[in-house]
Amino acid sequence: MERHDMRKLNVCQFGADMTGRKTSTKAIQEAIDQCPPGGCVVVPEGLYISGALFLKSDMTFYLEKGAVLKGSDNTEEFPIRMYRWEGRETACYSSLINAGIDPYQAENAGGGEDEYSIRNLTIGGEGTIDANGVALFEKEMAEKKGARGRAVCVRNGTEVSIHGVTIRQSPAWCLHLIHCQKVKIDHVKIHTKYDEMGSRYRGIFNGDGIDCDSCEDVSITNSLIASQDDCIAIKSGRDAEGRAAAMKSENICISDCRFESGFGVAIGSEMSGGVRNVTVKRCVFHNTFSIGSVKTCRGRGGVIENILFEDVELYNRDSEHKDCKWFRGGIYVDSYYSNDKISKEPVPVSEETPVIRNIVFRNARVDTCGGNAIYISGLPEMHCENIVLENITAVGKYGMKVYFTDRLRMKNVSVTAQEGEAYLFEETEMTEEISGEWG
Repeated sequence: MERHDMRKLNVCQFGADMTGRKTSTKAIQEAIDQCPPGGCVVVPEGLYISGALFLKSDMTFYLEKGAVLKGSDNTEEFPIRMYRWEGRETACYSSLINAGIDPYQAENAGGGEDEYSIRNLTIGGEGTIDANGVALFEKEMAEKKGARGRAVCVRNGTEVSIHGVTIRQSPAWCLHLIHCQKVKIDHVKIHTKYDEMGSRYRGIFNGDGIDCDSCEDVSITNSLIASQDDCIAIKSGRDAEGRAAAMKSENICISDCRFESGFGVAIGSEMSGGVRNVTVKRCVFHNTFSIGSVKTCRGRGGVIENILFEDVELYNRDSEHKDCKWFRGGIYVDSYYSNDKISKEPVPVSEETPVIRNIVFRNARVDTCGGNAIYISGLPEMHCENIVLENITAVGKYGMKVYFTDRLRMKNVSVTAQEGEAYLFEETEMTEEISGEWG
């Protein structure tokens, strides 16, 4: 056998069943464990049923065209490990594919930063990672041993590449990056609400597409995300725990992607470690509720700053969701996320007070039947600062609403409301350079 071939390990040579008649967890994991540095574990065409798999550094996990890795419906195949979930270290069911999660970690071990780090990892190919989320969601929710697992979770990863694969039907978030650096995601397809044929996955909620959780230097390009919840969410920990960890998400670029269903690109709401330097450009949003949301609430603390949405377009005719405390419109910045009413009474500023500043939406078209065209709200004790809206045409069920905002700059903005007034400003300071159409 040539030296080149010795670095490729076919999972079938380790006893993996390509017919899907029996579980292949041990066989696939053995191939991973024996993979030499710089080697490649290959999953050829076929159906492979598996429990949790744990990848390692300096390897490629490659799914060939026609290969489907499907999660087992046996929850015992997904041992309880510590992950970050909704901003806090939490006992969770293992994901179908894990990296940087210690496979030998004791059940319900303490949280905190893992020393089990990953470097130079690639997940690629034209195959499919199907987490079997409908079956696992129901069983994991019934057992309640931990929070639901993900399809793919990479923690403490550096120089991570994920390309080409389709990831679908997760019990919760689909692709979760935690404390990762130098990540490239390209030509990935993610389906968490419907399968590729348009059939809806039953009963799943919190089905985000990609979550970047306290991550740096992330590039997401040329990908399709059809989500049940946020298509992409940028997070950095929640409340006191997130502030104590103090691990920002920063330097993240999302470009040339298409989003179908879900809630577009979200910053927050778990952002207590801080989020900065995020760019979303040349993306199309079809039947998503929003292009972008910047969302937080009292108690979070932390700073969101230097966010740019540019050359983006939303066309939404999905009437399933309405303006409410969870999602406000086509473009929105919301410091009252998850609160039913806007309180106009300030409270004392403290480390629990979140800050939003330097947010730009430029060259955007919004045409939505759900919620507000544009919605911006700071807090009475901490106004949003330096919000720029430039070259925007926005049509919504309702118009534009702005509360508690300083230095709002608008240039060439057209807002049309299908119901009610086109715009409402309260406790808002605007710059002098304002132009465009109103009403």
